[in-house]
Amino acid sequence: MPCDVQRGDGELEKNTENSGQATECRFDILGIGNAIVDILAPVAPSFLAANDMTPGGMMLIDAIRAQELGREIRREKEMGGGSAANTCVVASNMGARVAYLGKVADDATGRTFAADMQAAGVYFPSVPLKGKDAQQQPTASCLILVTPDGQRTMNTYLGACVSFGPDDVLPDVVTASKVTYMEGYLFDRPEAQAAFRRAAEIAHAAGRRVALSLSDAFCVDRHRDAFLDLVRGHVDILFANEMEILSLYQVKEFDDALRQVSADTHFAVLTRSEKGSVIVQDQQQIVIESVRTQVVDTTGAGDAYAAGFLAGWTSGRELAECGRLGSVAASEVISHYGARPLINMRQDMGF
Repeated sequence: MPCDVQRGDGELEKNTENSGQATECRFDILGIGNAIVDILAPVAPSFLAANDMTPGGMMLIDAIRAQELGREIRREKEMGGGSAANTCVVASNMGARVAYLGKVADDATGRTFAADMQAAGVYFPSVPLKGKDAQQQPTASCLILVTPDGQRTMNTYLGACVSFGPDDVLPDVVTASKVTYMEGYLFDRPEAQAAFRRAAEIAHAAGRRVALSLSDAFCVDRHRDAFLDLVRGHVDILFANEMEILSLYQVKEFDDALRQVSADTHFAVLTRSEKGSVIVQDQQQIVIESVRTQVVDTTGAGDAYAAGFLAGWTSGRELAECGRLGSVAASEVISHYGARPLINMRQDMGF
């Protein structure tokens, strides 16, 4: 089918190259992020306090710390994870054509991750680390500690993820995707930042769109200037939750952040948990209500929202409908343990 891209008014337009012929898009969404295996475990709030963890935050840990924590928890579930990977799986479940780039090692965990993505209908062409490199940097894992209120606190061992660089951005996959969606969690190392910019350059040169999720307020705190440079010069659609956008602009009030992001980008999607979400486009705002559900585990709520929104957006839906789809997808994944849907959302949501 023609590789259509979204205009600023929410409508689709044909993408054409110099020949004037419409090009083909193999994928609706390409995700780029940390390829991680998620390990979910229920804990009491006192466990977080005893281990000096900030509730709801994300900490980077080394292999030794990962092993120590692993011995102290009761594992509820293990599955392929990573923020952008979760978005890709949810979007595929909803009927979008999806690809993913992320670094794993050629080990049992890495093969499990690859098989998990394939089973979810996500194309995963990334080349794994092998030999000594795989031994030194095994596939990443994330210990997701869930308290009784459904809040998740993450302890992440990045392993092979830190090897992701510009050479891992596959131009043929980027140019074959309507939108390239990049997760902020991957942004810590200079090599990854260079990879983000390369992906954006390739996408824009082909007339495609680029989306960025800020991922975590602590990520923003570490790399505020670099994120602002991305938002202002390389990104077409910004995804952020309330804490992340407040951190980006170092303000305390959401309305202040809203004004600043409206000046920096023409298209932003901001989630506010039970308050719903706000879509900002060219100084205009669309408020989307949240979908009520029983909260069991908030892991992946923002990832699922982005999936629903982008699945709708790449299929030509109105922005308000895209926001509604995002809210519905988020409400489904927070109603149970894990960041992946338990139902066929393509059927239930009309895709």
